[in-house]
Amino acid sequence: MKIRYLHTMVRVADLDASIAFYELLGLEETRRYENEGGRFTLVFMTPPSQEDAHVELTYNWDGDDGLPSDSRHFGHLAYSVENIYDMCQHLMDNGVTINRPPRDGRMAFVRSPDNVSIELLQDGDALPSAEPWASMENTGHW
Repeated sequence: MKIRYLHTMVRVADLDASIAFYELLGLEETRRYENEGGRFTLVFMTPPSQEDAHVELTYNWDGDDGLPSDSRHFGHLAYSVENIYDMCQHLMDNGVTINRPPRDGRMAFVRSPDNVSIELLQDGDALPSAEPWASMENTGHW
């Protein structure tokens, strides 16, 4: 099964300070997404000439009082997959719990043995809704 690394997400308390820090490391802002409804900003920082090595800085406009003490600063690893249903079935067949099933044919979350959250995203357009995924409930958290 084909898989491609997408990004690593970290939550930040001070977006400007975090951008400045990653710039000191040599990363550059390559993309920004602001979501007024969700009240958050995503900033993708990438090393020059490494277009596929993103760090996604997630800034919640209303703050995140738990940072950094609750370990929510690290969000997840993200990978695109050729077929999200096949990948989730493969993982389940090998004893992995699907924490957030791909009900939408687009996104799923699983956790590593060390409790690292992994986001799986369908490469390209979402697949049509299909069972057992469409009616599968969440398990735990991601």
